[in-house]
Amino acid sequence: MTRLPLLLLLAGTHMAASALTLSVASAPDTAHPFGLQHGMETVYQLQDAKGKTTGFIRNRVVKLDSEQNKKQTITTGTALLKSGRYDAKNKLLNLQDLTFRCRQDTSFTDGTSELNPDKLASFRDRIFVYSPTPVPWPNQATVGTQLPSGGITVQVSSSAVDIAKVYAKVQNRRVVGGLAPVTTPAGTFQCYKVEAELESATVARADMVIRTKQRVVDFYSPAVGLVKTEVYDKKGKLEQVRLLMARNSASEQTAAPEKYKEKTKVK
Repeated sequence: MTRLPLLLLLAGTHMAASALTLSVASAPDTAHPFGLQHGMETVYQLQDAKGKTTGFIRNRVVKLDSEQNKKQTITTGTALLKSGRYDAKNKLLNLQDLTFRCRQDTSFTDGTSELNPDKLASFRDRIFVYSPTPVPWPNQATVGTQLPSGGITVQVSSSAVDIAKVYAKVQNRRVVGGLAPVTTPAGTFQCYKVEAELESATVARADMVIRTKQRVVDFYSPAVGLVKTEVYDKKGKLEQVRLLMARNSASEQTAAPEKYKEKTKVK
């Protein structure tokens, strides 16, 4: 069942995608978080407020595994991803490892992905210690439910002293919409709508804090993960849209990012 989204992409029909994703949305495979398979690649397009392509994110699954709690009563499926961020001309800007998880009735994205890598760009030749907190996405959600926070804290140091703390935290998360179809070039998926606040900051000292807050609206499918994300500034103005463009299996020929540039713009 976890391979259905791949078949939908190949079929290329929104009607079929909508009908089939309904059947898997409430029953993902714990061993495969968000239906991810070994070697699978997911491609996201980044757009500005006017719908212009600003870049791409490409995630490739390099390992599937599992882990157990100390009492060995709960098994968590894990997926290790290589995540690359590219500019609009397909130039690699950043590469990092992400771990997605699935445990019982909840899947988790890696809190590391909440931090814009540009926030660390000014700290060259420094030591980074990452402390991520996974972001939970329930397989079945109720409108009005508050969801736990997640994100990451990075301690920046030299060989002698601590320099700063950089963090990104998605908080005040609330389910505001039940399952409803969301259509992207990758297909039509039944998604929950979640609103949250993304706070990011660089803290050099208690009296030296550079902080930004944004409103984030996520549309996620329990079967395939995040399908669409909208980011707004503190005045409510749309800043960025992240849109799922494709889910490619290891056996499929990986589509080049250039092929996505002229596809439908999201307003």
